[in-house]
Amino acid sequence: MERRVITPRHDWKKKVEEAGFPAHTMEGQVYWDESVCYVFTSEEIDMLEASTNELQRLCLEAVEFVINRGCYDRFHIPPNAIPLIERSWNANKGEGAPSIYGRMDLFYDGQTPPKLLEYNADTPTALIESSIIQWAWKEETNPSADQWNSIHEKLVAGWQDLRSYFSEPLYLASLDNPEDVLTVSYMQDVAAKAGVKTKYIEIRDIGHDGKRFVDLQGFTMNSIFKLYPWEWMVREDFGAKITEFETWIEPAWKMILSNKVLLPLLWELFPGHENVLPAFTEEGHLQSFAKKPILSREGCNIQLWEDGKMIAEGPDRRYGSEGFVYQELCRTSRFDGKTPILGSWLIQGASAGCGVRESDGLITSNTSRFVPHFFTEAAKRVVQI
Repeated sequence: MERRVITPRHDWKKKVEEAGFPAHTMEGQVYWDESVCYVFTSEEIDMLEASTNELQRLCLEAVEFVINRGCYDRFHIPPNAIPLIERSWNANKGEGAPSIYGRMDLFYDGQTPPKLLEYNADTPTALIESSIIQWAWKEETNPSADQWNSIHEKLVAGWQDLRSYFSEPLYLASLDNPEDVLTVSYMQDVAAKAGVKTKYIEIRDIGHDGKRFVDLQGFTMNSIFKLYPWEWMVREDFGAKITEFETWIEPAWKMILSNKVLLPLLWELFPGHENVLPAFTEEGHLQSFAKKPILSREGCNIQLWEDGKMIAEGPDRRYGSEGFVYQELCRTSRFDGKTPILGSWLIQGASAGCGVRESDGLITSNTSRFVPHFFTEAAKRVVQI
């Protein structure tokens, strides 16, 4: 695994915009950064792919454990959500309501097996840059190389597979902010390529006529892909009515995987597993740890502690009222003074590719840069710690 400094394409902004990605710069700072890239060997990619699939297997066993034992209180899941979770897990002739995508954030230093930092199972973003934008960059700048990236093709195939599960039109919903709209617009385009009839709706425009959910024209909504967290929905005014809506993508059982209590549960169920970090719901087990809110986003309210001293802290968005988990601190590898985190994508529960987010500090946030990657048969291995 090597971090390589390269020369950006002279018209890179125009090219990524033409490819459908206007968000290359955020708050005056470069977000899509092609002045560097990460280079892997094919052996490393094979290992990362296998580890992602293995972690998915462990996570599904953890979901089944929670549902069989009924230990929802530990996850701070409200009672009105439990029937929806269980029905979604047992739906589809016992195979479970299907998932289209998810993203695992992995620690990887090019030397030791990758470790799961958290699972963005419900509302992952950074999708179009992982799928379309970095592939176009690779094809133009290094066409003879390969890239761990079959995300787009697998999304199209995934929506084709799911067509028999939901009724059309499929509504796609999000808040009206640029990142979410961009992600949902890309997902809508992919679904359309699979032949699915789609409609976009802003999440706050979804109504209820006393019997069913409706759009602004009063048409019944039967199927919806939502980029909006389950933990918010079940606590809002419509929370009591959500059980009337049969088809949600992502499904309700993802509430367990998107909750950071998953991390200590995985350690309890699979202690010593090479892809799982020690993690606990109580403080005091670890000298060096990441303190993470049970429900949080974009690195907010995360603290990193090393030998009794806090060494980094994420932005304060007042997350943490439900409590925290304490995960063993990775001795994060620094490549030229930067911290990379691998976002490993799963489509229909199977590994499909990755995107690399790079930070100046130790915590990945919404301002961390997206950096493209490729792999070769014999990449030079350079690791700076």
